[in-house]
Amino acid sequence: MIIRSHTADAAPQDLFQPSRRLALYYERSLRKIARHVGDLTMMFDGSGDSNPLPLTSALNRYALVLRPWAEQAAWRMVDDTARTVSRNWRTYSAQMGRELRREIEETDTGPAMKALLAEQVQLITSLPTEAADRVQRIATEGLVTGARFDQLRDEILRTGDVTASRATTIARTETSRASSVLTEVRARAVGSTGYIWRSHRDKRTRPSHRAMNGQFVAWDSPPTLDKLTGHAGCVPNCRCFAVPVLPE
Repeated sequence: MIIRSHTADAAPQDLFQPSRRLALYYERSLRKIARHVGDLTMMFDGSGDSNPLPLTSALNRYALVLRPWAEQAAWRMVDDTARTVSRNWRTYSAQMGRELRREIEETDTGPAMKALLAEQVQLITSLPTEAADRVQRIATEGLVTGARFDQLRDEILRTGDVTASRATTIARTETSRASSVLTEVRARAVGSTGYIWRSHRDKRTRPSHRAMNGQFVAWDSPPTLDKLTGHAGCVPNCRCFAVPVLPE
């Protein structure tokens, strides 16, 4: 099999870059949850009662109520990403042979989308449950260390900000990962064994990821960089992306 490797001046490079617009939309959606978590933490109002049970119970109930919304938000992100990846492949495949183009367009991405959807729902609903765990942990540690109530209160009231930061990380990572996963599915369907790693060459890029720019990576062997294993765009806050290497 002849392999076509895409170089830096190849047109596909821009096509396979994840959508920044979609990442921002998903981030705004998830930060709404963080704001509500922040509102709930105000239940811990400094009245002198250090019992976290009412707050942790409220956060856990919120996670249950949140699930239908989480499914809708997750589906929109995954479906929009799939549409974008499909559109990009159609643009790219215009320069391919008819048979290869047909195989790419008819690739069944359903199982991958279903898995991504389930993972997103779990991540979204974990935001309030992780907040509840954080509140419980702070209160428990306070009992052990004998921390003053006002110290506990201030730290618990930071839970909304902590959740907002977590929401941002999820949104940025998962939109990029969804794009990478769906790109991989279509590439493998036509015999691709790997991709060219593309990274941004700016100060925000990890040195280890910058060094990967232009390197071939096998789909079956995701690299481990800075103790994190994953393909381009699939580890937390990674803005890198994969440009598939396809059969000629």
